[in-house]
Amino acid sequence: MADRLAGIRHLLPRWSAKLGTGLVLVGVIALFGLIAPLFAADPRDSGNKSLLPPSGSHLLGTTKLGYDVFAQLATGTRGSLYVGLVGGLSAMLLAIVFGILAGYFGGWLDEILMLFTNIMLVIPGLPLVMVIAAYVQNVDGLGDFARSSTMVALILGVTGWAGSAIVLRAQARSLRTREYVAAARVAGEKGLRIIFVEILPNLVPLIAAQLIWGVMSAVLGEAGLSYLGLGPTNSITLGTMLNDAQTGQAVGSQAWWWFVPPGAVIALLGTGLALINFAIDEIVNPKLRLAPQAARRQRRATKAGRGVAGGGAFA
Repeated sequence: MADRLAGIRHLLPRWSAKLGTGLVLVGVIALFGLIAPLFAADPRDSGNKSLLPPSGSHLLGTTKLGYDVFAQLATGTRGSLYVGLVGGLSAMLLAIVFGILAGYFGGWLDEILMLFTNIMLVIPGLPLVMVIAAYVQNVDGLGDFARSSTMVALILGVTGWAGSAIVLRAQARSLRTREYVAAARVAGEKGLRIIFVEILPNLVPLIAAQLIWGVMSAVLGEAGLSYLGLGPTNSITLGTMLNDAQTGQAVGSQAWWWFVPPGAVIALLGTGLALINFAIDEIVNPKLRLAPQAARRQRRATKAGRGVAGGGAFA
């Protein structure tokens, strides 16, 4: 039991100021997106006066069509979080399939999977997403699903996995040469079982980092698509709020309460996810984990009047 707890503790990021700040930011935004819509007014209610500034009756004012901005922000935050999770999970699953299978099995499978991965890497991301989104939205038979949040999230996931697959492939190639993997092969274990039992558990921090990166990319990607008019039409997200503010000339009307809140939530959510990712990187990269300790030793040595050699040893 003690060994198992020690192994789990080794996979967790060390507590730091950036990890705490990131968790607080993401936690507060997630709670707001989950709880606030339950108490907010109807985000589609246009019975209010247009472009009202923030007040007691409308905490963040109203839009040009009379929608309550606070209600739309609460619903839009939930919608953007949904797009981020679905898009991030889709990208992570594709990265695991293409990256780990290619890295472990090698040979012709590696060449085929990496050929497709490299093609996805060299194609510019935003134009590809725009073309796919515009095409899917005009496909017959999909109906409302073509312009839904789920479809937008899947498009972002399908187009955003290649970079993570390259990283996972490199780590899988390194792990397949380890002694415990070789012992499992000698014992007659099948390849897929070795991947799930021996390789994937050791890639948990890296997969978590790629997942967080995928969620952040999906949220920002949806905001960009919606701002260009290619986002979901049957749901509210932070991106659709920005698109409505742009088309409604919120800047020209000096209705700052219309576009500043969704932009601020996107910025804070991206900052929080990035800070958490930096903390996870310290597990993946030993140099980042050991750098603060070396810096502290150097500061203590400087205060004590001693020098520190290049390798971290005291002179």
